[in-house]
Amino acid sequence: MKIAVVGAGYVGLVTATCLAELGNQVVCVDRDHGRVTVLQAGGVPIYEPGLDDWLRRNLDAGRLRFTTQLPAAVQAAELIFIAVGTPPQEDGSADLQHVLAVADQIGRHMNGFKVVINKSTVPVGTADRVAQVLRERLVERDCADIRFAVVSNPEFLKEGAAIDDFMRPDRIVIGLPPGEEGQQARTLLTRLYAPFNRHHERTLWMDAASAELTKYAANAMLATRISFMNDVARLADALGADVDAVRRGIGSDSRIGHSFLYAGTGYGGSCFPKDTRALVHSAAQHGLRMRVVEATEEVNHHQKDLLARRLIERLGADLQGRRIGVWGLAFKPNTDDMRDAPSRHIVAALLARGAEVRAHDPVAMAEARRALTADLAAAGRVAAFHTPPDGCTRRVPGSLALVDSPLEAVEDADALLVVTEWKCFQNPDWARLASLMRQPLVLDGRNLYEPGLMDELGIEYHGIGRRGRVRLNGRVRPDDRLVSPA
Repeated sequence: MKIAVVGAGYVGLVTATCLAELGNQVVCVDRDHGRVTVLQAGGVPIYEPGLDDWLRRNLDAGRLRFTTQLPAAVQAAELIFIAVGTPPQEDGSADLQHVLAVADQIGRHMNGFKVVINKSTVPVGTADRVAQVLRERLVERDCADIRFAVVSNPEFLKEGAAIDDFMRPDRIVIGLPPGEEGQQARTLLTRLYAPFNRHHERTLWMDAASAELTKYAANAMLATRISFMNDVARLADALGADVDAVRRGIGSDSRIGHSFLYAGTGYGGSCFPKDTRALVHSAAQHGLRMRVVEATEEVNHHQKDLLARRLIERLGADLQGRRIGVWGLAFKPNTDDMRDAPSRHIVAALLARGAEVRAHDPVAMAEARRALTADLAAAGRVAAFHTPPDGCTRRVPGSLALVDSPLEAVEDADALLVVTEWKCFQNPDWARLASLMRQPLVLDGRNLYEPGLMDELGIEYHGIGRRGRVRLNGRVRPDDRLVSPA
């Protein structure tokens, strides 16, 4: 099939590449000339495991092309995916200007029946707004007889596993418009997604409004599970329980399951924060409140700087002269995405109290430098990055160094904060790490490590909701009382 994908961001690139892998002829359009030049040469401007190989393979096979020329791509395509950003506005609502601008251009250049597919995450009613823009442009061109169908086909892609999610979907949600155009769209999309339905039907057909709401509801539910477990972790700390044992206990219930039940430093990224806020805003527009989602956001906001608060309670409010190692900057492993990453809140809090921060991430260093520089500028501070020489013990108060290895981050450090659960952090050389640190203090924001092992190694360890496990191992010290359960 002939397909145009408008938007070469995360969702657009994955969608275009995977549809080309299925044998379709795909043109991916983006207005960023620099990005398109990189893509045409086989480069990938985002980090997603496996995407670079898949993209180059389909480029070489001639099934995938990149261009800045939207009119030609629209006119040649049967199916047009809109996959542009919908960033949050100050009131929490989704900014639809890019979606509607693409609709405007499609309406100016379409030359026959087209199925226009909203892949971007958009609030309920967006399909109708896109259809209205198309009709207005067609009327202006005296082409009101050209028919079209606007479809909602939300993405359910996890960063770090997007290719697998696209090629082995749990479900394919498609919201159709009523009438003959909707039926024609269903015929074309049945053909497009046939490879995914060979063994069993994965496509869920519904109206467009229901499909749009399904995306927001799914992300809000997953975010709620995370915040719920973070609330349980706070209670576990207060009661002397082990939240990891609780997680296994409730996750074994088939009605609950194990996914998204890990306590930690809160969720970030491009989806959960934005989509929960947009859902709350959408409800407010209709005089309603999403009380559970509001609580989910409140818990997550509190959780993001929990590690920083606990470190301050442990070492004191003034961190000048303290060197703090940070492992992990991306909001989750297998991505370089820094959007709403908890590390940004943690690093900002430490720098504000005068700490020297040495941080390492195996993938997100370039994105982290950009994001953290912007954060400091927004706070009216100049980014005080520095590159420490080998073996340097001199402290640089209120500065941030992005270093090349995990061990370099902990050299002569007063504490280590584990923020992102990259696999390379899961089995460190603890003996060497402890010998490098000024004092072996680990605050584990992802509960990667066993408190019993840390106790045996003589490492002071604080997880999230695991103080009960510390007591079980017989390691109750006077300074444990300094770690507030809040």
